[in-house]
Amino acid sequence: VQLQASGGGLVQPGGSLRLSCVGSGILISRYNVGWYRQGPGKQRELVAINKILGETNYADSVKGRFTISRDNRENTVDLQLNSLQSADTGVYYCYVGLRSVAHWGQGTQVTVSS
Repeated sequence: VQLQASGGGLVQPGGSLRLSCVGSGILISRYNVGWYRQGPGKQRELVAINKILGETNYADSVKGRFTISRDNRENTVDLQLNSLQSADTGVYYCYVGLRSVAHWGQGTQVTVSS
């Protein structure tokens, strides 16, 4: 199983990015999918998760700014990041899992700075 994440970069406050994660060796349609992030000196935290039956949850800090989406045919999970703030800086990891199964992407760096 491989999860390949891309789309990170350096962006100014207020800017946007789109992260994408493509899975191979796994059918994401059978799992919950999500994005986590780890900021400098912080623990990894949940950003957004989309569950098999369609329920979607966001961290309070990103509600209204970030949108998670999945494409089961393309086996991809995307995260649209809008109105970025310096507090959004960190390494973003895609996640695919259910119950005791958890697969992680390699992480993509998002830096929000002027």
